Amino acid sequence: MSVIVTDTGFAADDFDGEFVGLDDVALDVPAAVDVPSDADPEAVRTIMQAQVIRIAFPSFADGRGFTLAAILRRAGFQGRLRAHGHVIADQYAMARRSGFDEVEISDDLAARQPEPQWLARADWQAHDYQARMRG
Repeated sequence: MSVIVTDTGFAADDFDGEFVGLDDVALDVPAAVDVPSDADPEAVRTIMQAQVIRIAFPSFADGRGFTLAAILRRAGFQGRLRAHGHVIADQYAMARRSGFDEVEISDDLAARQPEPQWLARADWQAHDYQARMRG
């Protein structure tokens, strides 16, 4: 199972659709697409019509998903953007700043990093160094 993390804490997954792999997307873009962290940014731009895009994080040290999220948002993606996998609580603010709406973590990770650790980073807009420097 998995836990969805948002600015309000832990929640159950309310999306009941089926995710299709990026390589399996044909002419019709499905409602939900799984994107690997090593996806070509140009290929990701072809799925802008999806309702939900879930970007994989195979390791907490792999930040390519943050870049893909930022590319999608800058290109105008308005749907739901979910980080999936090994995202840790310390990365939550970065995930939100790069464009993710939510983070999907395993039950094991949720047990090791309980909800209070994630909520401590939920005020991600108040701790933006660049925005503070701009004034």
